[in-house]
Amino acid sequence: MEMAYRDKWAAEITALQKILATFDMVEACKWGKPCYTVGGENVVIIGGFKEAISLGFFQGALLKDPKKLLIQLGSVQAARVMKFTSVEEIAKKTPTIKAYLREAIAAAKAGEKVPVVAREYPVPAELKAAFRKHPKLERAFAALTPGRRRGYLFHFGGAKQSATRTARIEKAMPAIFAGRGFLERR
Repeated sequence: MEMAYRDKWAAEITALQKILATFDMVEACKWGKPCYTVGGENVVIIGGFKEAISLGFFQGALLKDPKKLLIQLGSVQAARVMKFTSVEEIAKKTPTIKAYLREAIAAAKAGEKVPVVAREYPVPAELKAAFRKHPKLERAFAALTPGRRRGYLFHFGGAKQSATRTARIEKAMPAIFAGRGFLERR
């Protein structure tokens, strides 16, 4: 997997790597991106987006964030990112970036982790109807791991219209019967 927008943000990536090189972390390529670890624990990763380059903190929710620079992407519980659009912005924020890095490294060395809160998603009426119509579907769904079930419930429940929920369920049925999760279908 190649890092998105690597060429567009080459100078900014280099600027972040220079900052990160001043810390006692190991750089590796994970998910096609420069990732930095301490004691085998992921601390930060550089990621590219269309509109910005990011420095992602794996346990960013633990950080104090006095400058309000950390952004929560989607519904992730632990990770937070800082976004930058220029080498000049990175240079200007270098002292702050270093302060956040020191805090993240200390948390990693201490073994601190954001407690994962298992979310419960309601079973949509359309899925209950599909279970009544196809009893084998209910058994196959119950046999999935809890995480796979949550993934499907999140996906099905995210549709605003009943027809869309029904279509999503019908499309997912072969993967559910095969024991695969929502993201494993493709």
